[in-house]
Amino acid sequence: MREPIVIDTDPGQDDAVALLLAFASADRLDLRAITTVAGNVPVAQTTANALRIRDLARRGDVPVHSGAEGPLVVALETAEFVCGPDGLAGAGLPAPTSEAAPGHAVQGIIEICRAAPDASITLCPLGPLTNLALAFRLAPDILPKVRRIVLMGGAIGLGNITPAAEFNAYVDPHALAVVFGCGRPIVMFGLGVTLQAIASHEQIARIGALGNAAGKAVHGMLTRPRPGGLGSDGHPMHDPCVVAWLLWPELFEGRDCFVAVETGEGPLRGRTTIDWNGRLRRESNAHVVAAVKARELFERMIERLATLP
Repeated sequence: MREPIVIDTDPGQDDAVALLLAFASADRLDLRAITTVAGNVPVAQTTANALRIRDLARRGDVPVHSGAEGPLVVALETAEFVCGPDGLAGAGLPAPTSEAAPGHAVQGIIEICRAAPDASITLCPLGPLTNLALAFRLAPDILPKVRRIVLMGGAIGLGNITPAAEFNAYVDPHALAVVFGCGRPIVMFGLGVTLQAIASHEQIARIGALGNAAGKAVHGMLTRPRPGGLGSDGHPMHDPCVVAWLLWPELFEGRDCFVAVETGEGPLRGRTTIDWNGRLRRESNAHVVAAVKARELFERMIERLATLP
């Protein structure tokens, strides 16, 4: 039986690869919708990027809904300095040939959940959590419909946008706090594990040699110049871990923890405090993933990407 999912995203190269992996896994995942949010770039561009990726995969059957233009409380900060002016530097994709579906992403999430049986929908946020937080606050009746939330955000150690915070958590910490307090099962992929998800140079080369348009686009995104350099061991991925966990949970290890989100202004904004050793004696609110078998992950991902146009 295929798992019904909604991917909430701010593409972004890593988001693009995650979407392509989901498109390539239609035998396992029933992608009900893609909802977009402001994050890596403004929401008009993240929506265009989701459409470009959908066009690449030839999956016009999956609706794309444009969502929140900015965080709940703080001003939007974007990351063109990392992902390029259009968010998909290196992909070489044309402008979208399709259009977003009518209706706001938040309403789309609400309607999909309301129409589903209890504990059946998996929500997969890959960017700031604004759309999910709004949906949960506007329509708390949808929470019983959510089977689990599998998210990329936060960090058990150092951040990547500030010393304390991972980018998604920093952009909208209030939304992340709403989601961690929603009472539904959460699987958290923070930087501690996603920075282990490294595709080797040899694996990246094989993606480029797949002979399909998707492989060419992914290869271009993974080999583009990036600020600060990549080191010598290959290219770390982040967002594809979320989709990969749905497909191959045996490749990951973690433990249940209590996670708190710092919502105040100042140098700790967006910090996720993960009680790894249970010192606070608080009930866990997330399964925090901490390790991945990276080489096997990318071997399986390459097999999937090879099936795309």
